[in-house]
Parts: sequence; C-alpha cells; structure tokens
Amino acid sequence: MKGMRIRWTTVLLLFLLATGCESQNNKQIASTPSPTGDQGISRLSGNIVMLTNRIDLIENGAFQGYVDQFKQKYPQANVEFEGLSNYATDILVRLSTRDAGDVLLLPVNLPAKELDYFFEPLDEATSAHERFTTFATYGGKRYGLSTGTTTSGIVYNKRAFEQAGILEIPRTLDEFYAACAKLKEAGITPLYMNYGAVWPLREWGNNLVNYMTGNAEYLNNMVSEDSPWQLNNEWGKSLSIARTMIAKGYVEDQLFSNNWEISKTKLAKGEVGMYLLGNWTIRQEFDAGASPDDIGFFPFPYDNSSTHYVSLNPDWFVGVSKFSKNKELSMAWLNFFVKETSYTADWGFLPADSSAEPSLPQYREFMSYKPKLVEATVQSDAFIEMANRAKLSFWSGDYIQELIAAPDLQKSFDELNAKWKEARAELQ
Repeated sequence: MKGMRIRWTTVLLLFLLATGCESQNNKQIASTPSPTGDQGISRLSGNIVMLTNRIDLIENGAFQGYVDQFKQKYPQANVEFEGLSNYATDILVRLSTRDAGDVLLLPVNLPAKELDYFFEPLDEATSAHERFTTFATYGGKRYGLSTGTTTSGIVYNKRAFEQAGILEIPRTLDEFYAACAKLKEAGITPLYMNYGAVWPLREWGNNLVNYMTGNAEYLNNMVSEDSPWQLNNEWGKSLSIARTMIAKGYVEDQLFSNNWEISKTKLAKGEVGMYLLGNWTIRQEFDAGASPDDIGFFPFPYDNSSTHYVSLNPDWFVGVSKFSKNKELSMAWLNFFVKETSYTADWGFLPADSSAEPSLPQYREFMSYKPKLVEATVQSDAFIEMANRAKLSFWSGDYIQELIAAPDLQKSFDELNAKWKEARAELQ
C-alpha cells in the first residue's frame, strides 16, 4: 500500500517505449483462455513470477500457501513472487524494460490507452462479475481484475475509547474533535496519521476529496478548471481537518519518522485510538496482536451534517504481462488467485465480486451508521496526463504532506493552481 513520488522522467520513458512498440504489440495474439478439464490441467507447467506490493505476505508465507493450493490443481506449475516496496514508482521502470514478471498489479497512473501495450486482454468468462466496470478497460477489452474492494473510514480501538470515556461513536466533525480531546487527556494518541510514511496521507487528500461531495467524478472534473485548489471547497476542507489535527496535538509526536509497522502495534494495544484508512487495515491490526472484539470501524465524519458519503474503491488490479513467456499458465494463476483463494477474506477486503456478501463484522458495524456509498470510477486519461504534466504525484501522497505542513495553505494552493493551469493550457 505504499506509494512514492512518480518521477516525470520515468513516466516519459514509459510513454516513449509504449508508443514505440505499439505496432509490434498490435500484432500479438490475445492469450488463450486457461484450459479446463483434467487433460488441460495436467499439461500446464513451468515457472511464472508475480510482482506485488505485499512484501509482508511473501515473508509470512501466505502467498506460498496459495501456491501450494494452486499446485494441487496444476502439479507441474510453480509461482514465485517478487515484492516491490515502492510499487507505484518501481513498476513503471520495470514495465519500461519489459522486466515485469508474468503476473503483476496494474499501475494506477498508467493511461488506459496504454494498457494494450503492456497487458494481455482478459476473456469474458475471466472478467465476469467484476464490480468496477470502468477500471482496467480500454476499447471494449478488460486487462485486469480487482483483488478486493475497500472503503475508507476510522479504524478504532474500542478499549481506548472506553478508557477515554467515549460512550458514543462521533457522528459529526465537532464530536470527532471532542473524542480526540478525550483520548489525548487520557494519555492516548488520538489518531496516528502516519505522516512520515507519506502514502497514508492520500486519505486526507484526493481520496477524501473525491467522495465528500458524493461525486465520484470530482477529480476527473478538475481537468475543466484552471484553479481547482481553493480554501472553501473540498480540497480546503479536507486539508484543514488534517492541519487542525496536527495543530491540536491529536496525532503522533514523531511526524517525520516512518513508523507504519510500529503504529499498528500501538493501535492494537490501545496506545493509539484511531486511523483514517481503509478496511484492509483491520486484518493487519489482528496480526499486530489486537483482539477482533477490540477493533471497530465507522465512517469519518468530515463535517457536521447528519449523513456522510464514503468511498467504495477497488484495491489493486492484477493482470498478465504482454511480455510473459507463459501466458496460459499466467492466466490460470490470475483466475485462481482472484477467484479461488481466500486472499480477499484473509486480508480484510470486501468481496471484489459484486454478488458476494462481506464477512467482515467491522464492515457490518460501519454500514450500521448508514453512510452513502459512492462507487469509484476510473481516473480519466485526461486527468492522468494533466497530473503527470503538472508533476503532481496524486498516487503517492508526497504533495499532500507538503500541503499539510505548508505555512500558508492559500499560497501553496496558488502554486498548485499555477502548475495545473499551465499543464491544462499545454494539453489544450
């Protein structure tokens, strides 16, 4: 889940390579659907490599457990894994050199029109029941399957709330600040922002901004504006909350240290009260030692209204590399990993299949507060191109860190608007 700054030179290199090999890739034949029946299963063999951001699941053996199940079905096949700690940045370099393994997570900042240069299209049977129909598609073809569904909210420790005397879940922003004050008074860090880890700050920027209005196209619509960053709109409101949390001492003291792993233990022990992150965090809290009964989840009350919007987002999409030497086995693994393993349930995601029911009790608590779900839409190519041209790493959180720390938020907004206006003029 970690993200780093997307370098413009890397994106440019990737684009030049993609356009240069378009004619060659267009000649390639789409992959053959994975075989069915005992005869087809027995002939699948070889080794493939999957690139992933989940280094923790490589190290704790969880991925190998899925491979062991896969080998019961395909005895002559094997899957190896390579973890990329800065996946959003590193995968662009790997794709540009065609060294991207066989199965991999699709870059979130790759324009849809370039999907065919780097990924194999999926057949209709493989992509049936995919919830997020606008993602990982181009020209009527689908190139990836979501590995799970997430929503964002407040993951909290119930024992910490009890110790601080918080008897009811905060339903408004004023009540949220009051709960933070009680936690601080009780000697508990109210909320761990993970400012030093950078990537969690996306929740306080584009993630929150994109659903506060209930309009999933909010970011995409920015391409029609010269000055989208304003103090009195969603950007100003969301960042003002983050800046208030820091100003009042409601977050961690060591802001510039990357204490992501440490923070999970602190929340599990009740030394920290809350996170603003996705539901995928909940399972990691159990792994950090928290009792499932101690962890709760509620919608973030970003204002004082009676109801709030929440996002419904896909997690990473997984696809098959255009450059794989064993596409048939790669397709078989993709289908097995997404549809037949317990990955989604094991690691706290909601089902990617829109027909499946969630099993996470914390999510049932979350829904009991009756938030309004906003199903995400894909970021448009126009938005991605403008962000890259303006050199804004929306997917990493770096610039959110700068905005939260800015001495003068209006001045920082003015600088962003100037970059955005210039990028918009160039593209027009």
